[in-house]
Amino acid sequence: MTIYGNKITALIGPSGCGKSTFIRTLNRMNDLIQGVTIEGIIQFDNRDIYGNGYDIIELRKKVGMVFQKPNPFPKTIYENIVYGPKIHGEKDKGNLDHIVERTLKEVALWEEVKDRLHKPALGLSGGQQQRLCIARCLAVEPEVILMDEPTSALDPVATSKIEGLLEELAEKYTIVIVTHNMQQAGRVSDYTSFFLNGKVIETDKTEVIFSNPADKKTEDYITGRFG
Repeated sequence: MTIYGNKITALIGPSGCGKSTFIRTLNRMNDLIQGVTIEGIIQFDNRDIYGNGYDIIELRKKVGMVFQKPNPFPKTIYENIVYGPKIHGEKDKGNLDHIVERTLKEVALWEEVKDRLHKPALGLSGGQQQRLCIARCLAVEPEVILMDEPTSALDPVATSKIEGLLEELAEKYTIVIVTHNMQQAGRVSDYTSFFLNGKVIETDKTEVIFSNPADKKTEDYITGRFG
């Protein structure tokens, strides 16, 4: 399958079909799981990310990840965002301040937290914490953002804010989102890939997948016959 730049690709399918396992291959998160074996090629910038000598740290800088449950560090809002840039060598206070303001504005959180940057991030609401985690991901200037069911732990209002944010972020970043919510896939994505039993059944433009899928299994899933 091809994942297109500056587009949102949604991965849909029943629980346990391989969506999360697949998305974690895209920044080699599965390397951290004991006993995993991986076959095949994933090309990013015309290089196989599983090839010999590929810099995994650089890969994870370019391909960031946002998880199902908000997971801010037990630090201040400010320290959450500057953590990545500091690891990659940024020491200048002015630059770090700029990164914090830029990323919080990108996730529409700046106005809500600009007066409490040095307060604990865990004091934020669930939706604010998830937007902070997205800002933390953006702070190291990735090219791709992977999102594994980023709204499943959020209420409808917070979910709506995240969905609106995705459309804005796609102007600058390539986004791959795992979602169990087909309506969400229909609302936010440009392309949709249907997974079943560990296989990609088909990938196409979202409107095609939802209105005229090529495979009967895709049609059965989308029309609610199983899953």
